[in-house]
This record gives sequence, structure tokens and C-alpha cells, in this order.
Amino acid sequence: MLLLFCGGAVVAATPNALPPRESLDYSIEWRLVTAGQAHLTWSATAHDADPGWQADLHLESAGLVSKLFKVNNEYVSNLESDLCASGSFLRSEEGKRRKETSVTFNRQTHKAEYFEKDLNKNTVVTREIEIPACVHDVLGGLYLLRTMNLQPGQSTQVAVSDGKKSVMARVVALQREEIKTPAGSFKTIRYEAFLFNNVLYRRYGHLYVWLTDDSRRLPVQIRVRLQFAIGTITLQLEKDEKT
Repeated sequence: MLLLFCGGAVVAATPNALPPRESLDYSIEWRLVTAGQAHLTWSATAHDADPGWQADLHLESAGLVSKLFKVNNEYVSNLESDLCASGSFLRSEEGKRRKETSVTFNRQTHKAEYFEKDLNKNTVVTREIEIPACVHDVLGGLYLLRTMNLQPGQSTQVAVSDGKKSVMARVVALQREEIKTPAGSFKTIRYEAFLFNNVLYRRYGHLYVWLTDDSRRLPVQIRVRLQFAIGTITLQLEKDEKT
């Protein structure tokens, strides 16, 4: 049973079921132009003979943005059956920078092991930090939010780690909104996840997620608002496939 907090009171929430497999395609907008595409897949899988989940996110720049600053990132999140993170892997190509980053989350030892390799300089950065018995990477946290019946005015705390830092991040359900995307119109609830402003990330910014107000809790829009120099990045759902 998940426990949510609303005005100091504890509210019980019944988890929603995640699909055994799902594929979502998003358009990425930056400064009112199409900046790229995102492809997100979700599937039930087995890790060391134990049931679990895997989320794969592919981000790729497009058009003029790609000519200015090419991005081609592959991120894999491995989760246990209860959605606690077991590991993650990122292969990133951003401009001239090329890196591989892996994190292993060990709930028995309460440790996260971080390993980053700069593929251009052939240098390595490693780190080990303390984590709770159950922690979530950012992508896994999105799926955790989908299992919650968090209503406007309610909030909760989620243990989140990127392998370099572990925090309790607040998530607030803001309001119901109707959102139009290339995939259609959706009745949604807008949430804010407090990961920026020196929580998990030092950078000043805001992260908003719009989930459909139904049993699927589909993420139809994701928006990151950063400082003026970078601006706002918006992902909008173009197509979803559920099997």
C-alpha cells in the first residue's frame, strides 16, 4: 500500500496496474521548433530469474537543432517487481561529448555504485553512495507515479537517485487540465516533481508531468522549464502502442 500526504494527513492510495508492454513516441519541442524525437518502451522482464521491469528511452535531436548540437542518447532502467531500481545504463552523445554511465543499486547493502567513462578522453569516474533499501532512478520514478492515485492537492515523497546523489523528492498533484497533443486530446492531472533547484540537480528549473486521468495514467506531456539561456523543453505524445 502506498501512502500519500495531503495537508499533513496520510492518504492511502490503491496502485494502478502497469501494462506488460508499452511503446510511446514523443515529439520534442524547444523554443517553438521541433527539436527531436523520443521513443520510450516498457516491458516485463526477468533479472537473475526474478520478475522485474525494463524501461528504455531513446532521445535523438532533429533538424536545425541537430545541426547546432547533435544529441543521440540511449538510457536503460532496470527495475525489480516492486519498481525499486536495480540498475541503469546511459550511452550519451551530446555535441562532441561521448560518455557511458552505469549505476548499480544494491538494496541489500544500501549502496549505489556509479561508473562513468569519457569515451573521448578514456577517463573514468567512480563513486559509491548510501541509498535507502528501495530507491528509484528518474525514469523508474515516472512509472512509480503512474501507479499512484495522487489527486490534485495531494503530495508524496519519493526516494530518487542518479548514483551520485540520493534524495527524497517531493511530487505534487497540481490540477486537472485538458491537453492536446499530436496523439489527440486527453483529460489529465498535472504534477510537479521537485528534482531541480539543488535537490537532485543543481540547475534551477521545474519538471512537470501530465498523466491521463484514467486507469492507464499515460504520460502524454512532459515539460522541463530551465533558465532563460536554455528555455523550455516539451515532450508531447505522438503515438502509443500497448500489448
